[in-house]
Amino acid sequence: MNKTITKEKVFNHPIEQIWNAITKAEEISTWFIQADFKAEVGFNYTFKSEPNEKGCTTISGTVKEANPYKLVYTWVVADTKVETTVTWKLETQGNSTKLILEHSGIENYTGETAIVMFESFNGGWDNCINGLTTFLKEVVNAR
Repeated sequence: MNKTITKEKVFNHPIEQIWNAITKAEEISTWFIQADFKAEVGFNYTFKSEPNEKGCTTISGTVKEANPYKLVYTWVVADTKVETTVTWKLETQGNSTKLILEHSGIENYTGETAIVMFESFNGGWDNCINGLTTFLKEVVNAR
């Protein structure tokens, strides 16, 4: 089993716009899910999805690193005690910004659960990147 999910995307937006979108609670809440989040080392954050037929999902963790253009935090899905790690890195590429997202530690889940969570997270991060892309095109460009 692959132990790390990696997503890469190049945006035609300045690095600061991407950084704000992944670090400011009000922006995260627009393109991802409701966020109580600060890009400050030691901040204990909470992400909470809207209720649906499966209930709502709460994700929590602690910010481990928040340097300009690198953000690292732990990721614990409600009702589990398994801690994984999410890392966002941004790199300037001319007038564009390359985003690299890594989600590691999924092998910390036991047995088949690790495979199920890997597949769930992998698809979830695809949706997340799509949401970020739409947010940047529609909301940020409209300002």
